[in-house]
Amino acid sequence: MPQDEKKEYCLSLLRQMHQRTGQLPKKSDFEEQQVMLIKNCLGPWPRALEAAGLKEPPAVTRSDRNREKRKAARKRRRQAAGDAFDGEGGRSDASD
Repeated sequence: MPQDEKKEYCLSLLRQMHQRTGQLPKKSDFEEQQVMLIKNCLGPWPRALEAAGLKEPPAVTRSDRNREKRKAARKRRRQAAGDAFDGEGGRSDASD
C-alpha cells in the first residue's frame, strides 16, 4: 500500500473512532497493529489527532516556549553579572 493511502487509512480510522465514541480516540480503542500503523504514518499520538483534525495544535509550540525560556535565562544572567560587577565597586554609577 502506498504511503499516501496508508496515511488516509490512518486518518479515517481515527475519524471513524471519533464518530463512534464521540470523544478523542485513545490508543486503547484500537488494536496494537493499528496503533503502530497510525503512529508510524502520523507520528506521536497527539500529532496524529491533530492531523485528523480532531485536536487543535497547541497555541504555543515547544520550540517557541524553549526560545522564550532561553531569552529569559540570558536576561537573568546579564542582570546577575551586572549586579555582581556593580557590587564590587568597579564600574558603579554611584562612584562617579
